Amino acid sequence: MRTLRILLIGLAALLSPSLAVAQDFPNKPIKLIVPFPPGGPNDIIARTVGQRMSEILKQPVVIENRGGQGGVLGTDVVAKAAPDGYTIAIASAGALAISPSMEKVAYDTLKDLAPVTLVATVPEMLVVAPNVSANNMAELVALAKAQPGKLNFASSGPGSLPHLAGELFKLTAKIDIVHVPYRGAAPAVTDLLAGQVQMVFLDLPVLLPQVKAGKLKPIVIGAPKRVSSAPDVPTTTEAGMPSLQTENWYGMVAPGKTPPQIVAAINKAAVEAMKDPTVIEKLSSQGATLVGDSPEHFRGFIDSEIKKWAQVIKDAGVQTSK
Repeated sequence: MRTLRILLIGLAALLSPSLAVAQDFPNKPIKLIVPFPPGGPNDIIARTVGQRMSEILKQPVVIENRGGQGGVLGTDVVAKAAPDGYTIAIASAGALAISPSMEKVAYDTLKDLAPVTLVATVPEMLVVAPNVSANNMAELVALAKAQPGKLNFASSGPGSLPHLAGELFKLTAKIDIVHVPYRGAAPAVTDLLAGQVQMVFLDLPVLLPQVKAGKLKPIVIGAPKRVSSAPDVPTTTEAGMPSLQTENWYGMVAPGKTPPQIVAAINKAAVEAMKDPTVIEKLSSQGATLVGDSPEHFRGFIDSEIKKWAQVIKDAGVQTSK
């Protein structure tokens, strides 16, 4: 018994510093890194959730935009930060699940980063140019099969989620369509409106104004169920392609060795922020669906997404820089 008591005292001594730090957290401002420039979906989500978190935690949550390399550079800043909970990020599917299969990145997503919570999902919408005769998925697939190699699909860049969504479409429908990469979503949409390319997968909020104006024809959305902002657009499952579910997503991460107690504290504040009606209303208008899960569930989700897109990249023969 005496030996056991000594061991327990020793264990308590080892644990007490981290427990004390966790109980005191946060006692200064938290830096929330957005790995993209201001104004985009990632930035809007981070600022909206971060503002409510600062009220809950009673400490400022300071947004820092660190754009570059499709979100990889800002995410790497967090991977290399002190694991004390005072530097976190809301990063995208691209940086966390796709880029590691497309290029050499300086971090291992599931080792160098601690998943906190899945913040939001934003479905990809497949639309076609007004000069394309197809009005639904069946007609589009039939058109592509009748003209192999003749139809083009745009993307916001090689290795982006819109690119891989298009590649997954090719694999799923067994069609031959040609990828045309652009430097961002805006020029892709411009050429789509002009009929220079025939189709594109992009985040729903990017395409919705043109769809509502009747300038682009919606085919499907890659969400599990229809969305309120585009209730007449069927899902990929309804169109007979359940494996073509394509959603962009944004998740909160901390440095990999952040103590579990601090990760839990950040998770609690973030999930509470996402339940706020004002936060829900603002982000719903941006086409985002708030999630707010546990660190463990989010870790499993990231792992499944890494495997999913790695397989698509392999099966489609997408050129990588690894």
